[in-house]
Amino acid sequence: MTDGGNWRRPPTAPSVPGGHQQSPGSPWWTDALNDPWRDPQAPSAVVLPPPVPTGGPALDPVPDPDAPRRSYTPILLICLLTALLAGGIGGTLGFVFAVRGGYVGGSGTQLGASGQQAPAAVDRDPESFAGVTKKVQPSVVTVHVTGAIGSGFVVSADGYVITNDHVVDGAGDTMSVSFSDGSTAPAKLVGRAQESDIAVIKVAKSNLPAIEFGDSDAIAVGDPVLAFGSPLALENTVTAGIVSALDRTIEAGESGGTTRYYAAIQTDAAVNQGNSGGPLVNAAGQVIGVNSVIRSVGGADTEAGNIGLAFAIPINQAKRIAQDIIDTGKARRTVIGAEVTTGGSSASGARLRSVEPAGPAAAAGLKGGDVLTKINGHPLQDGTDLIALVRKYAPGATVAVEYKRGTKTASASVTLAADTN
Repeated sequence: MTDGGNWRRPPTAPSVPGGHQQSPGSPWWTDALNDPWRDPQAPSAVVLPPPVPTGGPALDPVPDPDAPRRSYTPILLICLLTALLAGGIGGTLGFVFAVRGGYVGGSGTQLGASGQQAPAAVDRDPESFAGVTKKVQPSVVTVHVTGAIGSGFVVSADGYVITNDHVVDGAGDTMSVSFSDGSTAPAKLVGRAQESDIAVIKVAKSNLPAIEFGDSDAIAVGDPVLAFGSPLALENTVTAGIVSALDRTIEAGESGGTTRYYAAIQTDAAVNQGNSGGPLVNAAGQVIGVNSVIRSVGGADTEAGNIGLAFAIPINQAKRIAQDIIDTGKARRTVIGAEVTTGGSSASGARLRSVEPAGPAAAAGLKGGDVLTKINGHPLQDGTDLIALVRKYAPGATVAVEYKRGTKTASASVTLAADTN
């Protein structure tokens, strides 16, 4: 053993009882001979481990116990800060969701199913009801006259508006219109077609959004429609329905006033007082009719209300009349050149009371007493049907008629004309 560079031999052990004595220079301490587990007679040997074969796997290095150890304090601090940050974010998000879900200040019960949040701006299909409304509404106006309110729609950028004649009936110089954006403008009467219930007014405003015209001859029963206007003074109202019937003939008017005739588009869209003069549009946002009349179970005008029976003047007829008024100040009235019996006729058809000698009916060979049963395939019940349907067509149009003369049935083609009065 070395000690500070000096070598020393252990002292010689005394003799051991039993005749054994430690030999000089023995590496064992003297008390080792007293070890009861050691056989004093066994030869001493030093056992060395077998050498590691060359090329074998290297042994794992033994760490130095005296080498300085790595500190884990920074890692623990990072984990602690991450946990605190995650907890703060989670708490904030939880509070936000609780507020939006209605949990804060309540019992904690969730009302309604969870779902996606509606986007701030929704792009709706232009042909959806919402899309059509967005397109049409800027062209619709509310017409204000003395003591009354009605509707109308812009047909030109320079301010021409179509409405009903009965809306402007009795209007003075105080007429005005209001638009969907809340703006207003004064208006004046341009012209009227009383028996057809169409009037044109001019708004003192330019660069207006004109409505798009459709084709009322191309619609079919069952087509979806929207009615625009100001029912019961509720401006910017839109209702939906379908085309319920076509060429529904109606005679209407106040006692002692003008009698009006309609070959109307019937719809179940909700229409009430104040809707008169507003547009009836198709699914493409094109105007196909002018809302004009409703059928009600009420006995007085003040009791009249929507029961799903509303009627609109076909736009092809209204546009033609409006164009006449704008161009000439008055509208032409289409006639067949005959006087007919209306109301209470026992014949199934329109009986001609008399025929003008130089009129369209006479030119087609018709005579007084003939009973017209159809016009362009549309059945006729009485004279009202004939008047309403004739006025639907433009002067110069040729229509096919079927009629009875006595017991004989015949047909003829009649070229309609404009009234000269």
